[in-house]
Amino acid sequence: MKKHIPNFITLLNLASGVIAILFATQNQLEYAAYFVFLGIIFDFFDGFFARILNVKSALGLQLDSLADMVTSGVVPGIVLFQLLLNSISNNNMTYYLSHISEIGFVPFLGILITLGAGYRLANFNIDTRQTDSFIGLPTPALTLFVVSLPLIGIYGNYEWAMSLVKDTYFLVIVSILGSILMNVNLPLFSLKFKNFSLKENSLKFIFLAISIILLIGLKVIAIPLIILLYILLSIGSNFWSKTS
Repeated sequence: MKKHIPNFITLLNLASGVIAILFATQNQLEYAAYFVFLGIIFDFFDGFFARILNVKSALGLQLDSLADMVTSGVVPGIVLFQLLLNSISNNNMTYYLSHISEIGFVPFLGILITLGAGYRLANFNIDTRQTDSFIGLPTPALTLFVVSLPLIGIYGNYEWAMSLVKDTYFLVIVSILGSILMNVNLPLFSLKFKNFSLKENSLKFIFLAISIILLIGLKVIAIPLIILLYILLSIGSNFWSKTS
């Protein structure tokens, strides 16, 4: 019976992703973000329980990737599509369709995130190097960055941040750069703790401490900043390891 527990949690991740898609296609991006957050929590705990119960399986690995493809692949692509559409046509699909020859297919650039996520997840399953760390930005991390953007537009208290997430050029850069970062040959540290030694996990503790401070001080705006911090700390750690 216990071998089914992680897979059931993975299915909850998949269900969260499907519900997020339903909200995202209706441009209810706030609720889509909440269900993505829930799905990513399930994504963390399915692996956690698989390790605790010692019931890792090939089925679980494939099921996890399929669920991630929905929650952290399809959903952020739709969210970026909607954000790009909103930035161009003020959330008016009828206006967009009637002016598509003038506006072009810029909103569909958001789907690059979905394509990049699909490639990364397939590659992750056959890459034996990514056991204790990551190579390329994990799909849940990029998804958190993307789905936090509409929340900044809703709850943000900083005018510069609110205007930035509504800027078409910025959103196009996020889509292109995000799909690249997921598949670039860049080592990134994992947040999995084998033990709680301060010396062995100093980078993780620093990251968590700064992240908590940012969340307390900046609230929703902190989410994309935390993802950027994660990338910068990883790059710094890589450079330090090579020079020391």
